[in-house]
Amino acid sequence: MSPPTAPNAPDWLTARPIAHRGLHDRAGGVPENTLAAAEAAIRGGYAIECDVQLSADGEAMVFHDETLGRLTAAGEAVGARSAADLGALTVAGSAERIPTLPVFLARIGGRTPLVIEVKSRYTGDLRLAERVAALATAYDGPVALKSFDPQIVTALRTLAPGLPRGIVAETRQDDPAYATLPPSLRRALPGLLHFDETRPDFLSWRVDDLPCAPTVLCRLLGQRPVMTWTVRNPDQRRHAAIHADQMVFEGFCP
Repeated sequence: MSPPTAPNAPDWLTARPIAHRGLHDRAGGVPENTLAAAEAAIRGGYAIECDVQLSADGEAMVFHDETLGRLTAAGEAVGARSAADLGALTVAGSAERIPTLPVFLARIGGRTPLVIEVKSRYTGDLRLAERVAALATAYDGPVALKSFDPQIVTALRTLAPGLPRGIVAETRQDDPAYATLPPSLRRALPGLLHFDETRPDFLSWRVDDLPCAPTVLCRLLGQRPVMTWTVRNPDQRRHAAIHADQMVFEGFCP
């Protein structure tokens, strides 16, 4: 199937395989969401997906986890430290440090498409979305924004109306984090019941949950492309090729 198009979903959004958190290789000294991982993706000809968290002083930091323990020698929440303190931490025993989003954008410099996932605790706090939207709007390069949180995606309609925005979702809510969400939100997420508010330009769906009604309907009727995550093996890659328009991958080079 040819990738469908939507008014705010440009062709570049699905033109290249998307390296999950950059083309990282922790054993090789290239941790996820670092400048080295971004450079590796660019050398390979891939687009980049990254995650952002909010520092204590309001900066967008390129880091996936809410807490620092998995990848650094620190143990507290990312939001408990300033951008300067976070930038001084080395990542996964490498020489790489946690970059701010401004530094990350400057390093990529429009050389490849970038998809930024805005992390959320579903509290209604829009400070991170506001900071990311301001930076992405001023960025001279192909960039798209996405989030699991419908409230953030809805806010991005106003904060960055000219940029592609997507909703990240999965059908099976087997992550323990879902247990803390209100039942109404848990129902809304896999069924896209928030569609009228979010009006996403694309979907980003877990590969093992494909196909499902929301992705099929959005591709065929809504003319919205589907990227799928996280593709790690040949079976998932074949599945992604049938049911999605592009993949977010890691652990191999397509």
